[in-house]
Amino acid sequence: MQAPSFDPADEATRVDAARLFAMRHIVRNIPERRLAPIGRPGGFAGKRRGNGLEIVDVRLFSAGDDIRHVDAAATARTAKTHVRTFRDERDRAALLIADFRAPMFFGTRGRLRSVAAAGALALAGWRIVEAGGRVGLLVAAAGTTQFLPPRPRERAMAEIAGALENAHEAAAQALTTGRHRREPSLAELLDEAVGRGLPGSSLILATGLDDEGADFPRLAGAACRRFAMTVLLVRDRFETDPPTGAYPYRLAGRDGAGPMGWAFFAKEGKRPEGREDPALDERAERLAGAGVAVRPLAADATFEAMAATMEGIDGRR
Repeated sequence: MQAPSFDPADEATRVDAARLFAMRHIVRNIPERRLAPIGRPGGFAGKRRGNGLEIVDVRLFSAGDDIRHVDAAATARTAKTHVRTFRDERDRAALLIADFRAPMFFGTRGRLRSVAAAGALALAGWRIVEAGGRVGLLVAAAGTTQFLPPRPRERAMAEIAGALENAHEAAAQALTTGRHRREPSLAELLDEAVGRGLPGSSLILATGLDDEGADFPRLAGAACRRFAMTVLLVRDRFETDPPTGAYPYRLAGRDGAGPMGWAFFAKEGKRPEGREDPALDERAERLAGAGVAVRPLAADATFEAMAATMEGIDGRR
């Protein structure tokens, strides 16, 4: 089957559902290790608290068995003490969180950060679906949020791809027409994700860490106690290596565009080894200190290169 063709110029500024759905071929041969691609039951084998809810065996009582697992019916029927053996029905669920707020519509090379974030989330979602898990979506765009509950297989990714395209288009239209709506901070977006997520599932947030809001690192750290959380930090080349010069900018607020300002960048001396981007280190270290995994992604990188960073994306190896 011939792969669909895409216009590179269009890819730079638009999120295309067909493009996101076609990304399956990038990751379908590299599913998550230790997760069998056989559907929900038994998909994730790992140590958890408790004994599960699925009864797999009823046998005679032996020394050391938990008396709470005594099967009353079998014991009464045979006049011998029987116990139940349980197994946890395990599966992996992930909630993709897309940041399509106004600051994400920025880019100087390759594509907008918002477009790169959509592609990165699609790759993460396909990895989990290909490995037999379920995936949902929470997207913030144009001052509103949209939620899709976790579902399995290709149907889930088709719905997510369509929702990402529509949300990105709505956010772009709002910016083009000058409708400056109040947008949630990252802390507010994460708080909604925590309220909608299932304990033990994964949260994968693609963002530029703009307008974090009050106590975002603290809230992210608290979320890590219930979820496996990963932040995909999408950065434009201008952020990581700005060229020397003076650049005009204008801030857009709720009441329209504000006054113009100027940003000045001068080449500095050689940075200390291991500290190529002090601003990034500060943000990443703040989140890492709270227990959050941060994966930096270049907005102009190929999606194949992004896929190579998705190993253990939800914190389970």
